[in-house]
Amino acid sequence: MNVQRPGAGDTAGWWTGEGSAPEWWRRDPPREQSSAGEGGVRSLPDTGDSRAAFWGLMAFTFVMVISPQNFVPPLKPLRLALLSAVVSVVALLVHRFSHGRPVAIVTREMWIAAALAAWAALTIPWSYWPGGSVSVLLDAYVKSLAIFWLLANTLNAPIRIRRIAWALTMMAVPLALSGVRHFSAAQFDPPGATDKRILGYVAPLTQNPNDLALMLNLLLPLAVALLLITERHRVRLFLLAVIAVVVAGVIVTFSRGGFVTLGMTFLVYLWKFRGRAEARGAWTLAMLLVVVMLAGLPFLPAAYVQRLSTITDAEADPTGSAQARWSDAGAALRFVSRHPIVGAGVGQNILALNQERGARWTEIHNVYLEYAVDLGLPGLFLFLLLLGSCIRATMVVQRQTAGRPAFRDVFCLAEGVQVSLIAFTVAAMFHPVAYHFYFYYMAGLALALRETWRTLGSGRSGAADPAVAG
Repeated sequence: MNVQRPGAGDTAGWWTGEGSAPEWWRRDPPREQSSAGEGGVRSLPDTGDSRAAFWGLMAFTFVMVISPQNFVPPLKPLRLALLSAVVSVVALLVHRFSHGRPVAIVTREMWIAAALAAWAALTIPWSYWPGGSVSVLLDAYVKSLAIFWLLANTLNAPIRIRRIAWALTMMAVPLALSGVRHFSAAQFDPPGATDKRILGYVAPLTQNPNDLALMLNLLLPLAVALLLITERHRVRLFLLAVIAVVVAGVIVTFSRGGFVTLGMTFLVYLWKFRGRAEARGAWTLAMLLVVVMLAGLPFLPAAYVQRLSTITDAEADPTGSAQARWSDAGAALRFVSRHPIVGAGVGQNILALNQERGARWTEIHNVYLEYAVDLGLPGLFLFLLLLGSCIRATMVVQRQTAGRPAFRDVFCLAEGVQVSLIAFTVAAMFHPVAYHFYFYYMAGLALALRETWRTLGSGRSGAADPAVAG
């Protein structure tokens, strides 16, 4: 069966001016707003339940990403993240109970996530440090799973997913500008170090340059998705500026993993745009970006080019960071070969590596090896199953909404979330973030998109989808 991609007169026309879609540089003609049918729908109404739960989720996201309490110290005792999350969960549960609806949707991905958490809990008695494993499980992992569940259950209308995509895109701006400002002002940490790296953004998820690059790379595809579905000329220009700032923010972190992930995002979009009306404009834009990057090479610090060269030649890294990570990867594989079923315990890969190659007290900078060392091959298998299933969920939405102008928002947002998840699969090879929010937030968005589409496509929530349930 041939699947029609969004083409002329739909999502992509603004790149090329083909079909009935207006050229992106011209003023948009008025469009008829409708909530039904295939033509002219810009934004479907908010039919989701519990607005208090949704806005609580938005507040939680803002607190986690922007961390306002670090700028306004009197806010710290309020524990805004916990407060907003609790408000969101309670509001959702109250609304569901009061309307006689199921407490939560239950999907295959949620069962996989629950199985992964259960396995992590079952291995605690064999952990190298049981108390430490309990702390990681309760302080980080359970919270990530809770937000994963909350996203899938709260974002049950297209307009809500679009709003949160806009919120995340706007939040990316201060993150990226902070990195650019630190670089321009030569604010490095530690000052005077040989390996000069900018300061991170003052938030738990972006406090070092590597984490900042990871966050920006995950948010970048959401900005691209909004660019594809936005019709106002000024807003498109603004989004193009946001994308440029985010890319610059990734580059100034000097993160090798960030650079590789950014390159993968670029290649994935070129692949996706093939055969679509975006193709000509995308390739033109790509070539323009390549020219700009090549022209800017002479202005980049020599240390940046040297650092990137260590991606393929670890021995050339004067700081020893690249060599240490390769050494740690080898030590992790040796440990897993001797402990394939039950690992060192959730969050205890540091102790396992200390035993394997000597005390350095550093984490393994690889999500896949982190799961394998901590939870053995069963834990790694469950995580890969969850990751693949969430990517597949976005593919189902794209396949069923392709070529349907009424649902182009859903198509492009699903595409953006899929690219973010693909970006994470690459970034995961460079970051010790197995139990943190980065993946589970994007995974929650993937499930929210699929469940929203099931509601729109079938008229009932949670309708079985053979492509997923089978």
